[in-house]
Amino acid sequence: MAQPLVMIAGGGIGGLATALTLNQIGVPCLVFEAVRELRPLGVGINIQPNAVRELYDLGIGLDEMDKVGVPAKEWALVGLNGNDIYSETRGLLAGYNWPQYAVHRGLFHMLLANTFTARAGKEALRLGSRVTGYENNVDGTVTAIVEHADGSSSRQTGTLLIGADGIHSSIRAQMHPEQPPIHWGGAIMWRGTTQAKPIRSGSSFVGLGTHKHRMVIYPISHPDPETGVAMINWIAEVTVDNSEGWKDSGWFKPVEIDDFIQHFEGWTYDWLDVPALLRGADVAYQNPMIDRDPVSTWRDGNVGLMGDAPHAMYPTGSNGASQAIIDARVLGTCLLDHGVTADALAAYDEKLCGPVSEVILRNRGAGPFGLLNMVDERCGGEFDNIDDVIPADERAEFMAKYKAAAGFAIEKLNNDPRTIPVGATVRLTEQA
Repeated sequence: MAQPLVMIAGGGIGGLATALTLNQIGVPCLVFEAVRELRPLGVGINIQPNAVRELYDLGIGLDEMDKVGVPAKEWALVGLNGNDIYSETRGLLAGYNWPQYAVHRGLFHMLLANTFTARAGKEALRLGSRVTGYENNVDGTVTAIVEHADGSSSRQTGTLLIGADGIHSSIRAQMHPEQPPIHWGGAIMWRGTTQAKPIRSGSSFVGLGTHKHRMVIYPISHPDPETGVAMINWIAEVTVDNSEGWKDSGWFKPVEIDDFIQHFEGWTYDWLDVPALLRGADVAYQNPMIDRDPVSTWRDGNVGLMGDAPHAMYPTGSNGASQAIIDARVLGTCLLDHGVTADALAAYDEKLCGPVSEVILRNRGAGPFGLLNMVDERCGGEFDNIDDVIPADERAEFMAKYKAAAGFAIEKLNNDPRTIPVGATVRLTEQA
């Protein structure tokens, strides 16, 4: 019997979470990543408690996570005039058994990569190699078509191929050739980091403004013990007319603060000076808020999709990276149940495709930021007492529905058994 091999197209967060999971359950895997060298690129992202639980179960614990980010204490929405709309504790303070982490995306990515290569060997992560297509073979195997950074190409045959190659996925494009183009709803985001003192609880995620004109601010490092200064991640966002589509060159580019700060001049409060925060930035990037329409299936024979490849979503719920980690772990359970087979991919598709597609559309409808829509509709975004605009029970009910849909309702998560039991491995001798 041949030794099974799972090939992974893409060495981002989702691809590496999949690789770590496969390594944990004893399934040989090979990751193809297009870049020649991994570097800690990007700004801040949030890892929700449901995904942190899975990282802990992968052996990536508190000490490692504290090196790349900081546990979140509060999630808050604030109106345009600086008054609170909604706030709640997060992570351990909210009663979860696991924290929520706000992390530097690049540092977190490097943590996953270094952990995987330490466990599986550097040869298991092939840099400068992009999977551009696949062939499902009559003998039940699958062949990945690989282009290399030096201009050469090769073919690698294995048991399964997992497309973790992001929103511009070549695997998805072949699986769904009639897919509509990338969807842009009109929101433009400017993202960056600034060295500054954290606000509110010291580790608060704050959404400030209206649903069409807002800031998101949260720390992604522990404060310096002497100065109290931390790395503050911020997102400045404005929604414009998108009837003519995205006209700028490229989807992601560096920009100057003066290119967009005019939208936020005057946003000064006794607890926050937004223009000063923006002008103090270390780096700033512009990108449109984009996603893709859900697809009917994440599977084609011995090929499956995961992460942004099947479910690129608006970042309004802070759960894109978290869902990619969950994808990896659910795939692991399906391999434990069905072996390294197409049946495992079918079970994985059945469990996740429909529910996660609903989250894509929910996030497109503003996700938890939908409360800002409601405030804007009822009072134009400015108010003295939020209870006069949206009663507390209505606000709490809105947030509870989102948490349930996104998979991190507290009681359910705390009481769920481990996704992958301790010591569980796939019996490879049963694989054809």
